[in-house]
Amino acid sequence: MLKIFKYIGIFIGIFFLYKGFIAIKNFEIGTGDRIAQIEEAAGIEKQEEVVGLLMYLGEPPKMIEHLFMENSEKCLKLKTLAEENSNALYECAEIKAVLTGKKITMVVEKIKVL
Repeated sequence: MLKIFKYIGIFIGIFFLYKGFIAIKNFEIGTGDRIAQIEEAAGIEKQEEVVGLLMYLGEPPKMIEHLFMENSEKCLKLKTLAEENSNALYECAEIKAVLTGKKITMVVEKIKVL
């Protein structure tokens, strides 16, 4: 009988450790997004090197749109999808840009095309 209570206690302990780990992990992920929302609402601008999806139109091509990307893999997937559905020229690049939250407000310099 005591063995059953011992096993139940161990399972409950493991469950609480798991729930604690998940809560901390989700808090850390949510904090970054929340900070970006606050920066955007307050209009705080910062200059950083980020990955961006750039859209060009015209002849010669002129950049008319830019979009912040979390990573290069996501950027390349979106680039492929956009090129299938549009006549514009798209490019994934590491850029130095002015950001407000997670929005690119101005591209300062193109560092490297991916």
